[in-house]
Amino acid sequence: MKFTITGKNIEVTDGLRSAVTEKIGKLDKYFNADTEAIVTLSVEKERQKIEVTIPVKGNIIRAEEVSNDMYVSIDLVEEIIERQMRKYKNKIIESKQAASEFNKQYIDNDFDDEPEIKIIRSKKFGIKPMDPEEACVQMELLGHNFYVFSNSETEEVNVVYKRKNGTYGLIEPELD
Repeated sequence: MKFTITGKNIEVTDGLRSAVTEKIGKLDKYFNADTEAIVTLSVEKERQKIEVTIPVKGNIIRAEEVSNDMYVSIDLVEEIIERQMRKYKNKIIESKQAASEFNKQYIDNDFDDEPEIKIIRSKKFGIKPMDPEEACVQMELLGHNFYVFSNSETEEVNVVYKRKNGTYGLIEPELD
């Protein structure tokens, strides 16, 4: 794997860099050698956070972990990605995936703990054109963490969501 390691409010020392490449490098068994892992280490007060993003054709494999020790966070995030890779193996490879993105040993290996994805509820609702700020207000009034709406400015379907830190995010479609 190839690593891109950056730090926010933290200097990426040789020790951190080697811990990341050693731990996240264990995921080599799932990916081809030219797969890139984007790792961001950040510190806010006592929170030591690591975010790992691995783009593969058609999907993004992502995990983040926060603890009071960066080395603990690094250990935990590797376990999360490993669990994701085992759990969703068939879904990741079959859904629009070129198997060439993954290591042959990973593709050939069968994992017993693959979950069955089952949609248990479906909901239909009318979408009213509104601006993103109004959508945030509607989301808060409903007590939801996200809200789907028709953006009156762009006439596209958008999603607003509430982030962990209490701020809001907006998801807009990327037009080709």
